[in-house]
Amino acid sequence: MRDTIKDIILESIHVKEEIMRNKIPEILDIADAFITTLKKGGKIIFFGNGGSAADSQHLAAELVGRFKKDRGALAALALTTNSSIITSLSNDYGYEIVFAKQIEGLGSKNDLAIGISTSGKAKNVIAAIKQAKKMGLKTIALTGKDGGELAKVADISFIVPSEITARIQEAHITVGHVICELVEGELSKNG
Repeated sequence: MRDTIKDIILESIHVKEEIMRNKIPEILDIADAFITTLKKGGKIIFFGNGGSAADSQHLAAELVGRFKKDRGALAALALTTNSSIITSLSNDYGYEIVFAKQIEGLGSKNDLAIGISTSGKAKNVIAAIKQAKKMGLKTIALTGKDGGELAKVADISFIVPSEITARIQEAHITVGHVICELVEGELSKNG
């Protein structure tokens, strides 16, 4: 079991090293999109399924509350938290539109939509990104593997260089934390 533990940790380190070597420009682009959105009074809207739903809630909480500094709340929400909305939309229309319908009702053109899917194939996440683009929102995809359709439809795509779902999820939260720290630092010094 010790070797398994070491292998898992080394795998995670390897993915993050690849990100450090090759993905810093994408992280900067995403941080800039967050900062621009928040400066113009927009909100950051996160969504995803399963572990990506948890990441959505986690990152929204970091922005609304605080990451490292005491500061005013930043406008962010996760579309994964209202069970009445999710179950009614699933029942009445189908699960594929649970996020798109919420974007339609809650999104505005100053907002930023962040779809998270480790495979890039989640139909409801893709549908929401398409709805956001139709409404004029800027869109970001956090994905992995080959990026799937999600990476193709979003304005900015961050594809974790891994085929392993757990390593992709770990990288998403690491990158999310990096972005939160950059955003908080920039907005704290300007206000």
